[in-house]
Amino acid sequence: MSAKVILKAKRAQPFFGRHPWVFAGAIERVEGAPADGAEVDLVSHGGNFVARGLFNSQSKIHVRLYSWEENVPLDEAFFRNRLATALRLRHDVLKLNGPDAGYRVCFSESDYLSGMVVDRYGDWLTVQFTALGIASRRETIVSALRELLNPKGIYLRTEKGVGKLEGVELHDQLLWGEPPPPDLSILENGMRFLVNLTEGQKTGYYLDQRDNRAAVARLAPGKRFLDAFCYSGGFGLHAARAGAAEVLCLDGSEPALELARRNAALNGLENVAFERVNVFNHLGTLATSGRKFDVVVLDPPKFARNRGAIPEALKGYRRLHQLALKLLAPDGVLVSCCCTGLITMLDLEEMLAQVAVEAKRDVQIVERRGPAPDHPVAVTCRESGYLKCLVSRVL
Repeated sequence: MSAKVILKAKRAQPFFGRHPWVFAGAIERVEGAPADGAEVDLVSHGGNFVARGLFNSQSKIHVRLYSWEENVPLDEAFFRNRLATALRLRHDVLKLNGPDAGYRVCFSESDYLSGMVVDRYGDWLTVQFTALGIASRRETIVSALRELLNPKGIYLRTEKGVGKLEGVELHDQLLWGEPPPPDLSILENGMRFLVNLTEGQKTGYYLDQRDNRAAVARLAPGKRFLDAFCYSGGFGLHAARAGAAEVLCLDGSEPALELARRNAALNGLENVAFERVNVFNHLGTLATSGRKFDVVVLDPPKFARNRGAIPEALKGYRRLHQLALKLLAPDGVLVSCCCTGLITMLDLEEMLAQVAVEAKRDVQIVERRGPAPDHPVAVTCRESGYLKCLVSRVL
């Protein structure tokens, strides 16, 4: 019999509404002394079953919810079925499972598996655990993934800060099978990209921008194109292949730029320049020199990991956009990407409006975009909709 977590009075509605995060402040008491990672039943103040989840006293999220059916245990069959449901979206609906494919297999709360991300890169999988309860079931997860996808290897990637937040010690390591080769590559929009599963950022590549890269490339033919925070060259190389007159890719990481150079060579692209710089400083230098571009892509890393950091993050986005408007030629295109989940699309648009007024330039938003569809948003946990992408015309 599962231990019980009893909610405070009038605090059950979000969880009956299938939001998966139960913070400590919503809990009145715990019955049964569950160990961290143990299965528990969430019960309303009136004694009604709400949902079943995994307990962690060390996390601000005391319970992560996975099932709203009272008689369904969180066993191996449960997690296999949840992963199979996630795969049906990617395989049967989105048709992403081609040779050398790269796509997100499972996206945490969006696929009702809070605290776990799984990406596929050809014959290899990367797994990222951000919750103790799921991490403690890694053997169950690996077994299900082997059965469903038959990979050559499964590699664990860790996220900075999770150990402190969740009380779990994790290290990047091979979980099962063969280690990924150093020359592993995937196909994206007809282009081949090398991915570094053991040392690259996130789980090896930014799969979420796949469709945005293709959309922005359609605006690139004949244009002077700037890709700021380019990582392995995604936006810039798509633009170069589409016929951009010139492409400048900027990043502060030499390993990322080396990967970008190799990707350019792999696709036979020569009209691309790569520079290792402090991007903020270099954009200012370019603006001061009078350099102009027809398309500017801003795709910086996450600027805020908690609500207290939001004001400083918005200052960073504001500064980037002030510099971008100075660099854009008339009728230029500005692509504003924001992966900081705590900053909303409305926040991004309001910041852009303020910067446009300060610069005395008219800006028209022509497209609002999000992540590729293998990164869905659960309507009961809209915090899973983290990536924003605005495509704007600057007069």
